[in-house]
Amino acid sequence: MVNWMSPEMIASNADAFSKLIHTLLGLYMWEWFTSLDFDWQFITGKKTFRWPLTFYFLNRYCLLIALIGIAIALNVKTEINCQGLYTFNQVFGNATIGLASINLSLRTIAVWSQKWYIIVPLVAIILGHWSMLLHGILLKAAWIPGQGCVITETNNTLLAATFIYTMSFDFLVLFLTAYKLFQPNSGRSKLVELIFSDGLIYFVIAFLANLIATVFMLLNLNPVMSIIANVPAAIAATIVACRVVRRLSRFTSTGVERFAASTQNSTLAFRSQGSQLRGPKLASTKVSMNEGVDVHVQMETFGSPPDKYALQYDAAGNRRADAVDPESQEISNEFKRPPY
Repeated sequence: MVNWMSPEMIASNADAFSKLIHTLLGLYMWEWFTSLDFDWQFITGKKTFRWPLTFYFLNRYCLLIALIGIAIALNVKTEINCQGLYTFNQVFGNATIGLASINLSLRTIAVWSQKWYIIVPLVAIILGHWSMLLHGILLKAAWIPGQGCVITETNNTLLAATFIYTMSFDFLVLFLTAYKLFQPNSGRSKLVELIFSDGLIYFVIAFLANLIATVFMLLNLNPVMSIIANVPAAIAATIVACRVVRRLSRFTSTGVERFAASTQNSTLAFRSQGSQLRGPKLASTKVSMNEGVDVHVQMETFGSPPDKYALQYDAAGNRRADAVDPESQEISNEFKRPPY
């Protein structure tokens, strides 16, 4: 039987943990670099910054800072304050987990058209989640000659409870989203289909990652194995949650779509300013009846799309060179057949 608490086994697990962290750091750096153009558009002002994107940017860069700090802790050769370094890493790592759940909960709030009876419970759950995450930063690390910074003590019960809370939170968010989408009396636009598909993918990946991390913490084989799956769980949740935000931010409706009479107004200002939507417009008319009675008529009207041939002529009324003549199309073989 394997003695997980033996010094040799702990040293072997620590070496495997170090290699895993370096691999995950490279993976996340690739993910961060390939999506940097999205961040740059907001930094340069090409896109308007909206308040929900605050959690997106915090999520991305808190994880990046945490991974760099962990890499420093694993490669340092001179004695440093290991307790302070690992506390720093734990703060940013736990913040990453909480921010990933917030990014998904914002999608649920959008689906429910920002109803107060959805926002209030979710905010209360988020506050409870962050309370557990901040308590989870209490660990102990020390400098050991010949080994470097080593974690000597962790509160596995609290860490396991935190990951179980995270899984429950993610499941609740998915349930609320699915319940809204599967209501028989509600239409389904492309926006809600996009949110639902991304939410389902997020749930599967985050749930499995958090489940594996929880199992290792409950097993409590040794101080290294207890936390070996925490970083992969945080990275998986962050990557998928940030992709949800980017896809939703880039989403542009191609026509008039309605979902519970308010889908167009429930995206929490994530819609691009460049999109030209032709949604329903309210037209008001006052009609005067006999005997001084006024009737106020209000109706919903829809704007017609612009004429596609209007852009084929210049200001003088001449046809442009690159315009398409609808009467000069190639005759297909179907119209060349004889009538007999």
